[in-house]
Amino acid sequence: MSRKKILYVEDDNTLAFLTSDNLEQYYEVVHFANGKDAFDAFKKEEFDLCILDVMLPEMDGFELAAAIRERNLAVPIIFLSAKTLKEDRIKGLKLGADDYLIKPYSIEELILKIEVFLQRSHKVTPTKSTACTIGSFTFDPENYVIIKGDEKISLTERESALLKLFIDNKNTILKREKILRELWGTDDYFMGRSMDVFISRLRKIFKDDETIRIENIPRIGFKLVAP
Repeated sequence: MSRKKILYVEDDNTLAFLTSDNLEQYYEVVHFANGKDAFDAFKKEEFDLCILDVMLPEMDGFELAAAIRERNLAVPIIFLSAKTLKEDRIKGLKLGADDYLIKPYSIEELILKIEVFLQRSHKVTPTKSTACTIGSFTFDPENYVIIKGDEKISLTERESALLKLFIDNKNTILKREKILRELWGTDDYFMGRSMDVFISRLRKIFKDDETIRIENIPRIGFKLVAP
């Protein structure tokens, strides 16, 4: 079986060597020291997962993640950063990242995250399905898009899978643990914060339709209320 191919972008040569050396025991690792060269490679090659430093020359990690997401909504993205502010983590997640590890990190933890996301990327790929109506919107899970009139709103793979789960359980309480385990493969705290970001974005998309609500059920989970 062929090894999974990882795009790794880090401008600290020592850290890049140590991390690449460890990861190459399990994966094919393609390393770049700046965001521009990494994105040029991403446009030409297929990668199974991306690991991005935030502070990069020429194109920083946030800009790189946004550019990657414009071309590919499904590939998992992990940020590695010395920036510890909550705002930076939230910004990364809003760009469609799957996780945000703070430096210094352990190689064991990074490999664990990689395995979770590689397995999850196979689990959450939407099955062949037809578009469905929710309020005044049409949701096309196969193409990760919500349509209202002439407007098309693109979703990430995870957002699309989350909305599909809500619609399949419409007007029914979904426990946080169930959502996290089905879509993230784990129910740890930080994945819960990631889920909250995606739910917040879905709420903003539907905010102008009063017939659609994603209700927070305290200490239990969420419920999609829709006709």
